[in-house]
Amino acid sequence: MRKQYIEVGKIVTTHGIKGEVKLYPWCDDVDMFYDIETLYLDAKGTKPVALEEVRFVKDMPLLKLEGINSIDDAAKLRDKIVYVHRDDIPMEEGEYLIQDLIGMQVVNADNGKVYGELTQISPTGANDVYHIRFADGKERLIPAIPQVVLEIDMDGGVMKIRPLEGLFDDED
Repeated sequence: MRKQYIEVGKIVTTHGIKGEVKLYPWCDDVDMFYDIETLYLDAKGTKPVALEEVRFVKDMPLLKLEGINSIDDAAKLRDKIVYVHRDDIPMEEGEYLIQDLIGMQVVNADNGKVYGELTQISPTGANDVYHIRFADGKERLIPAIPQVVLEIDMDGGVMKIRPLEGLFDDED
């Protein structure tokens, strides 16, 4: 089951005397905070707080949260994990949350052969790299490009791929 509230960062310190907090972001695109209206201070979404303002200092988001108006208020939030409801995360068609992909069964799109489970995703700059743990325990890597990853079935938990020639040459 997919989480409804997604971890997006951790409050690491206060900033100034008017209640701003500095967030260490755990997301790919920190600009998403410009589109977020509500953050949550718990994983179940029972502690919502309005996001009044966002600005950046050295690529770190500074957040002004509703009801946090002094350095003392802000200090109480230090080390808190910040969450966003998954429906509030701006994503384009074909974009996915990493945590939703982890654990997917990876199969051959042409013959249905099960390769294994997606265990990790590594960003490389040009494209991500997917780590697949095969039944024999070995880990193999595939590029996350449209020529290889043909279909992602979020509801079924299956990723269909067509490996590039030579990618899995060590297979029996």
